[in-house]
Amino acid sequence: MMANSMKILMVSNTYTPIVGGVERSIQSYTREYQRLGHDVLILTLEYDGAPSDEKDVVRIPALRRFNGSDFSIRLPIPINLSSVLDKFKPDIIHSHHPIILGDTALRIANKYKAPVVFTHHTKYEEYTHYVPLDSPELKKFVVELTTGYANLVDCVIAPSQSIKEMLLERGVKKLIEMIPTGVDCEKFKQGDRFGFRNEYKIKSNDFLVGHIGRLAVEKNLIFLVKSVITFLKSRSHTSFLLVGSGPCLDEVRNIFKKERLEDRLILTGTLEGQKLINAYHAMDVFAFSSKTETQGMVLLEALAAGIPVVALDATGVRDFLKDKSTGRIVYREKTEDFCEALDWVFQQDKHLIRKLKGNMKEVAEFYSMDKTAKQFIDLYKSLLKKCFVGFDIEKSPWVTALGRIKVERDLISNYAEAMGAVIKDKFKEKSVRKTE
Repeated sequence: MMANSMKILMVSNTYTPIVGGVERSIQSYTREYQRLGHDVLILTLEYDGAPSDEKDVVRIPALRRFNGSDFSIRLPIPINLSSVLDKFKPDIIHSHHPIILGDTALRIANKYKAPVVFTHHTKYEEYTHYVPLDSPELKKFVVELTTGYANLVDCVIAPSQSIKEMLLERGVKKLIEMIPTGVDCEKFKQGDRFGFRNEYKIKSNDFLVGHIGRLAVEKNLIFLVKSVITFLKSRSHTSFLLVGSGPCLDEVRNIFKKERLEDRLILTGTLEGQKLINAYHAMDVFAFSSKTETQGMVLLEALAAGIPVVALDATGVRDFLKDKSTGRIVYREKTEDFCEALDWVFQQDKHLIRKLKGNMKEVAEFYSMDKTAKQFIDLYKSLLKKCFVGFDIEKSPWVTALGRIKVERDLISNYAEAMGAVIKDKFKEKSVRKTE
């Protein structure tokens, strides 16, 4: 091991076999850190279907159901985990979630006197619609819980400037660094456009609008679908490629069927690896309408693949997209505005598209994995130079907030069951993908 190498513990509630932005970023950074000579250990939960031959991954049992007066979302450090950690001796702990294993990350930090970094990956309050008793009060509570956690760690990572500003407004007092999740530019440069189109029977001369992501309400998907349909009706030889799975899939199918455009909808299910990259390259424009992203990794991946983006103005979008430079930013959530932006890309000649691609390449390389990984490594090292200051988790406002969960155990039982259903749904998506 190199003299200046570090032992980095990644702590995440979700990891493989779940496929998503957080999971992919952890995998990518782990590879890059290891390439740079650092040791990485990933701590996550047990999931059915997880690889049996994992290396540098430790899984602990997940709480399947929270119920009754003994409910607790805080997990003690299991004995078998303690032995692994005693051997690994982490220098730095990088937490990717504020609850469940987020609590475990704090306890490990106190035991091994290691700094904790927390990446605010998600606007968690935008996911409370999965809870039967969703309400403005619940959203406020989730914001309070996340903010309290952020004020217990040594440094909070905001993937974009707009998220950094949001965290400051919410009362995060700890150090906040803006480091975006990087993209492997070289990997996304090469894709088989025509091979993918042939496989899914997409005409070579069709203008293809594409989208990649979870098909769910929080992604503002129905607005996107209706906007794309308006565009498809206005232009012949156009189609819509939708990559992903989720609870809105049947509704999307029904909308296209009602409009008698089902022959212009291409559904692939969830894709991974080179096939995912080929999907990007098959597109002529990437359409995105989510307002809940902290960064929007799929947008950077599209730019790295040289695909213009049309997206609603939102956090995780405005920080690196430039209107009419890498595509279009739509400033009003109006179907006609989004359709007009798609049509703007449709009408561009090859000369301007080449210019857009040059701009896209420049943006993507600014957010390249090697550059952002170096930023993280430099941050880790700077935190290690500071004197470790322990804290009493039990007396923190964050634990007070967790105590409210016990009082409202019926609410959280519903929340836990709802989140379990989401995870189960993701596994269904994976099963569907395998059969498609």
